[in-house]
Amino acid sequence: MTTELYIIRHGKTMFNALQRAQGWCDTPLTAKGAEDIHYLGLGLRDLTFAEAVSSDSGRAIETMRLILGETLQQPKPPYSIDNRIREWCWGSLEGGYDSEMWGVLPRVLNFKTSEQMWETDISFKDIAHAVYSADSAHWAEPYDVIAQRVYSGFEDIAHRIEKHGGGKGIVVSHGFTIAFLLNLIDSTQPVRVDLLNGSVTRLLYADGKFTIEEIGNTQYIAKGREISRGLLS
Repeated sequence: MTTELYIIRHGKTMFNALQRAQGWCDTPLTAKGAEDIHYLGLGLRDLTFAEAVSSDSGRAIETMRLILGETLQQPKPPYSIDNRIREWCWGSLEGGYDSEMWGVLPRVLNFKTSEQMWETDISFKDIAHAVYSADSAHWAEPYDVIAQRVYSGFEDIAHRIEKHGGGKGIVVSHGFTIAFLLNLIDSTQPVRVDLLNGSVTRLLYADGKFTIEEIGNTQYIAKGREISRGLLS
């Protein structure tokens, strides 16, 4: 049996709605965020998962709780928490407006504006260096530390499922962390900040390697909304 990870970005939170930087700090899902995850759970309910894992952030735990509440699978898959798949830490920039953070980081990297920065082939390593340099609280992690924790976290989940016969794993993580994982798997994957809340990124795992199958799929939410309206059985 193949091993497959369904990696979900958590539901929309208060800080997401307010466009504030949210890495290791945490806010709860908004009513709309919870509703969309409810639909996501409905859209995924026919799938059977060997294992469920979320990051240790409250928003990821809340998201997983809502998804598992909709599954038809009995018994429900074993669920665990892994702090390695949490979001990047933005250090002293945590909680500030996104516009402030993306105003500071380009200047650290010697760009005049964020627009100028995004027009270049900016790398995750560049951003990690900028965050680490700008962080007056000294909480942010160096690039190599982030890379090791993120990749090992996801690989251990996949390897564990594979070792027990394969199947699907459902994982709730965070937008920038998921984008970073894609880049660690395939270096041509760009720095992206466009993964939507509740979107599903699907990976296959075999022979110690990941293969990217799809990125940022929101059709499960749409399917769940139709189920809720009685349009699908």
